[in-house]
Amino acid sequence: MISMFAAGMATFVLMYATQALLPEFATAFSISPTKATLSITLTTAALAVTLLVVGPVSEYVGRTPLIRISAWAAALVGLACALAPGWGSLIALRALEGAALAGLPAVATAYLREEVHPSAGGRAAGLYIGGTAIGGMAGRLLTAPIADAYGWRAALAAAAVLALLCAALVTVLLPRSAHFAPSTASWRTIPTAARQALADPALLSLYGLAMCAIGTLVAVFNALAFRLTWPPFSLSVGALSLVYVTYMFGTVSSALAGRAADRLGRRAVLPLGCVLALAGVALMSVDALVFVVGGLSVLVIGFFIIHGLASGWVTARARAADISTGQAASFYLVSFYIGSSMFGNLGSTAWSHAGWPGVLGLAGSLLTVASMLAWRLRRIPALTP
Repeated sequence: MISMFAAGMATFVLMYATQALLPEFATAFSISPTKATLSITLTTAALAVTLLVVGPVSEYVGRTPLIRISAWAAALVGLACALAPGWGSLIALRALEGAALAGLPAVATAYLREEVHPSAGGRAAGLYIGGTAIGGMAGRLLTAPIADAYGWRAALAAAAVLALLCAALVTVLLPRSAHFAPSTASWRTIPTAARQALADPALLSLYGLAMCAIGTLVAVFNALAFRLTWPPFSLSVGALSLVYVTYMFGTVSSALAGRAADRLGRRAVLPLGCVLALAGVALMSVDALVFVVGGLSVLVIGFFIIHGLASGWVTARARAADISTGQAASFYLVSFYIGSSMFGNLGSTAWSHAGWPGVLGLAGSLLTVASMLAWRLRRIPALTP
């Protein structure tokens, strides 16, 4: 669990290291907020595409080799990003970063499902998601003040060094899979397994839930960097970084939601995350810093309840339905990162054309769809493994 926590942390440190730097990029390269967001959009888009390959491959080569290789490759690409000579090379390297990262999230939930006793499955998934929350917070807290003092290159280098430390932890501590059995099926069976993972109604709802939930969070955070550094708030990039402390709430909420789900079931707990996320968006509509930060905190809590439970639910449902867990987890994460890429960029476009109300309108719409999907999941019969 320590090594998987570190793997989750490294993933989100690198993936969202540029989010707090978007205003810096807009100024340094004389580009629009929408173009600055490409430093995140291309990373998550490349990750989504690579997941389609890495997930099935993990069924044949194993989980731990991919986790270790991905951790080191992504950290080294992160260092290269700090040395990029211009905007074009930077976003190209950020796309490569996404591809290098794919091995970590692609197999994490499947690895936990195989190695952890089912009675602790919810807690294990919650702790892993908590690691991603810490990583998301650490990346932003680290890069923003360093960028204020030394520029964006030093900020990205610092994020890469932190990821290298996480990679070392993963290499030393991650146990070999004890319960993984390599697939003996022909590669030709992969399309059939993919069709099965796309035919189950519960899995489809979970894929859609992931897309809407992460789309909301990234759209809000992308626009928030401009909202709080521009008038009337006019915060410095360093002061902006303190807002990302709200990710701590995600660490706690994902772990607590996992424990509650082990006792009460995911169907009972997951809708609460949707309600809280919608409440957070409503609070952020009040034009005062305390309400913006307070609403953001509630949104983060709701998001990590949704993601923490849905990600573990995918592999549990797939195993009960005799569907490839690797394929199901891959499709969940592909949906997750497509949502991050597509709606995150749309959030910056909404900011450019309709301001903060446009961003909150987009967030509210996505969460409404997520709530409908959570309700649909309650009505789909459970399967017995």
